This record gives sequence, C-alpha cells and structure tokens, in this order.
Amino acid sequence: MRRVWLSMLLMGVVVLSVSLAAVAAEKPAQIKVLLIAGDDVAPYHDWREISEKTREVLAGSDRFDVRVCEDPLILEADAALANYDVIVMTMFHRGTPKMTDQAKENLLNFVKGGKGFCTQYMASASFPDWAEFRKLCGRVWVMGTSGHGPRSVFDAKIVKKDHPITQGLKDFRIFDELYSKLQGDGPIEVLVSAYSDWSEKEEPLVFTTPYGKGRCVQNAFGHDFKAILNPSMQQLIRRGVEWAATGKVQ
Repeated sequence: MRRVWLSMLLMGVVVLSVSLAAVAAEKPAQIKVLLIAGDDVAPYHDWREISEKTREVLAGSDRFDVRVCEDPLILEADAALANYDVIVMTMFHRGTPKMTDQAKENLLNFVKGGKGFCTQYMASASFPDWAEFRKLCGRVWVMGTSGHGPRSVFDAKIVKKDHPITQGLKDFRIFDELYSKLQGDGPIEVLVSAYSDWSEKEEPLVFTTPYGKGRCVQNAFGHDFKAILNPSMQQLIRRGVEWAATGKVQ
C-alpha cells in the first residue's frame, strides 16, 4: 500500500512539473521597456506624474517589464540598450543635457536593427536641431507653429481599423489637448485622428512610421494622468508599445 501511495505521489509530481513547464513555455517572454522621461515646461505639465502613470499602465499588464530613466543620455550606454526591446519617450526634453553624437548613433542603431521606438504627447518636440529624430517621430511638434485649442472633450476616430494596434477598438471621447499642425512630410500610417477646431483640419494623433528594420509609434494624447487613464488611451499605450517592440499585438 505504501508503494502504491508513493508511486501515485511521484506520478502527481511528474504530471504537475510537466504541466507547469508547458504553461511556462506557452507564456511569452515579457517585453523589456526603457521609459525615458523628460523635464518639459513647468508648470504646464507634471512630467513625472505623466511618466509614472504611463509606467503604471504598462506595468499593469504582465506583457511588460518597465524601467524608467529621467536622463536621455542613458542612450550613450550601448550595452545597456541591448537589454531592451523598445524605448518609450513620454515628454519634451527641454533642459536635459544636449544629446551626444554617441547617444544619437545608439538610438538610431537600436531602431534600425529592428527594435521599437515610441513617443508620447510632447516628446516629439525634443532635440529640435536633430533632423534624424524627426524621421523617428514621423511628425514633430515645432514651437511657434504647432499648437492646440483649449483643452476639452473631443471625439477621436479610429482611422485604420485592421492594424494590430487599433484592431477591435472603437471611436472614443477623451478630455485632452488636441495636438495640431505637427510638422513633417515623411511616410506615416495614421491610426487615430480627430478634427481640430483650432487648425480646422483632421489631425493625426496616433500613427506609425518605419525606420530601418524597426517600428516607430507616436501617440500625441496624454496631457495629464486623466487623459492617460482614459480606457481607450490605456489600450493605445499598451498596444502601441507592444507593436513597436514585436511587430504584433497578442
């Protein structure tokens, strides 16, 4: 009887081990995210709150392992970047140290090599003298040209319904600033747009652009934590970062 009991126990352990191994094998590896916060223009944006809420949105899904840095010169550390699948910039870099040639080269090679890059809200205004950064962003905020009307509730339209980032999402309403007159003429694929009374045009708000073998996503929503915690915005953040990192959304 004792032998039977031990045999059954051993069999149970083996079955459990095999099952756990199968579950572990099926579960995809977490996406490694480097989130680089900015310093912005005080007191208009609470950039630390914006980066933290964005981190929380990503960390709320088990798809992401997120690390945050407040200094863009982390890009100088090529060996460190190799550990990440995607770089996310959440805010305008106004007073941070000037980007070095090494940091620029590392970021461009990171994306060219097949990894992801995401900009959110006013991050596209960063490094205005760096022409190649504009190509990564697809469209950029240019001081004195780009702008927006009063912050308000507006309707956002899903333009590309079959893209992995927006598939299954519906048009939504959000209380935010509607960024308008972003500048650039490179190829972009517009996923979400909204009509701006300020510019009197339909404005691209979420869009993608290719760069080398990599994938770039810009999400122009996100004035504050209220906008970031909009349910549709949360989905766009997660899906945009996942697609930039992997080329698909699970």
